[in-house]
Amino acid sequence: MKSIKLVNHRFDYANEIHTLSSATPVKEALGLPDGTVEDTKQFIKMRLEEEFAGKTVPRVILNEDFELIGLTDLMFIDYPKKSCHIGTWIGHPYWGKGYNEASKIAILQIAFKELGLDYVFAGARQTNIRSQKAQEKLPYIRLNVESEFPEEHAALEKKEKQPCLLNVFCKNDFFSYMNTATK
Repeated sequence: MKSIKLVNHRFDYANEIHTLSSATPVKEALGLPDGTVEDTKQFIKMRLEEEFAGKTVPRVILNEDFELIGLTDLMFIDYPKKSCHIGTWIGHPYWGKGYNEASKIAILQIAFKELGLDYVFAGARQTNIRSQKAQEKLPYIRLNVESEFPEEHAALEKKEKQPCLLNVFCKNDFFSYMNTATK
């Protein structure tokens, strides 16, 4: 398992975030428009404000060499439903190296242990095959739960403005897996 660290957003990460998110494979996978470093600073400002308001838990992913390699967020936190959505992207130079799973484990620990949530939804655009494949590799995820959670699925497709798949991480499944994986 790769070693990563999740840290809070800071404005001095703007150049690195912009560079990684501007790479064509990442930009296309995320559906990002062309942007500037100033746009990235506005994005960071928005994420910090949303975190302060309790709406998101945005984190920067650093690798074992303390290089910024991507971002992960818990979004649309709904305490009455004990749920949220997760979003993660990894910079293209770091694809296929195990950082996605390491960052998922770290952010799910926050969702389930610190926030006390029961469900973390992971969506993927139907056109984003790479994201789908990355999620399918995770042994503690339930795939294709659209019929079980139709409201979450509808909200995701409305946000993305296109057809999406819906998967979910459940607290009990995650901790059962983590307990057996560490034995």
